[in-house]
Amino acid sequence: MKDPMKILFLTNKVPYPPKDGGSIASFGMMKAMADAGHKVTVLAMNTLKHHVTPFEIPEEIKALITFHLVEVPAAIKPGALLRNLLFSNVPYNAERFIDPKYSTKLQSLLSAFSYDVIQLEGLYLYPYIPVIRQNSRALIAYRSHNIEHEIWERSILQAEGFRQRYLKILARRLKKFETKAVNQYDLLVPITNRDLEKLNQMGNTKPALAIPAGFDTEEVRMVYPNFQMNLFFIGALDWSPNQEGLIWFIDRCWPEIQKLKPGTILKIAGRNAPDWLVEKFQLENIEYMGEIDDAQKFIASNGIMIAPVLSGSGMRVKIIEGMLNQKSIVTTSIGCEGIHVENEVHLYIANQAKDYVSYIVELLNNKNRVVETGIRAYNYVREEYDNRLLIRKLVEFYKHHLA
Repeated sequence: MKDPMKILFLTNKVPYPPKDGGSIASFGMMKAMADAGHKVTVLAMNTLKHHVTPFEIPEEIKALITFHLVEVPAAIKPGALLRNLLFSNVPYNAERFIDPKYSTKLQSLLSAFSYDVIQLEGLYLYPYIPVIRQNSRALIAYRSHNIEHEIWERSILQAEGFRQRYLKILARRLKKFETKAVNQYDLLVPITNRDLEKLNQMGNTKPALAIPAGFDTEEVRMVYPNFQMNLFFIGALDWSPNQEGLIWFIDRCWPEIQKLKPGTILKIAGRNAPDWLVEKFQLENIEYMGEIDDAQKFIASNGIMIAPVLSGSGMRVKIIEGMLNQKSIVTTSIGCEGIHVENEVHLYIANQAKDYVSYIVELLNNKNRVVETGIRAYNYVREEYDNRLLIRKLVEFYKHHLA
């Protein structure tokens, strides 16, 4: 291609395999950039939570993208958390990803190679900007996946006791940390226009372009599988907003659904569920699947997707993935933030338990409506979230500012 760019992505977890929303958003962009002919390099923290060996990354992916993995445990340790709480102003969420080994490897790459753009995948890469400035003249792009402090501010409403007090401290520190990061970059690439507005309110004055998480829509063909008319949930079960949403659904909605539609099954899939949450799933007609090998097959073979999101920020990538797989989805206003959908056309939005139950029962009683909503959702995602279209916009944005 003419004038391919050299792009270095910095990540605080290995983006492959793309199983959760963050890695789907990151890896999708990386692969689309490489498919378009650009030279893509990834410097990733290989954490205990998302640990990957180089052998787990397929050769065809490594032929497209150059990976450098740095062992950064980033484990949550009670002693370290307490020390941070008492003696630091840096949020513990960020402190865990500040590592001298990662900084040294970054400096080594910048000394050995020249890059056009260095893209930071999320807030926790912000502390490495001084290393980049000292060793490179590349443009620094901040890929904001969400408004980080907003996640924890919203989680306060679902917490109580010591956890609530701690979350207030964490949210306050994160807001200060996030505000300090504003304008330290050259270009801003938030995941939604809503997040762009928030960052502008926080003081951003740098050139910006909102680029949502995209998909290779050609990989998912329009089909009409004989799916089961049940409910299902898929998502990372160690992520606080997913835990909160599922607990709310099981406590507030599930008994009424069982009363109105006896025998309805709920299948829950996701990795890293803590024991206390697994115990919560031990109810009649709830099937906990754990981590599954084929997310697309799981989504396609089940009927109505629930996404009861009460907190969080950014964009719920799993909702877009469900829409691309022709699912009828029942979510909340927070769940579809940043996704410009129309209620009862592309999905269903309910913020009160009684309304959530009402939509689910209506769909369970009308398979044709489930199918028709899924078709509209699929067509919408193909038009708005195809990675090829999104990457063309992003490349044009980068090249304009490189010039």
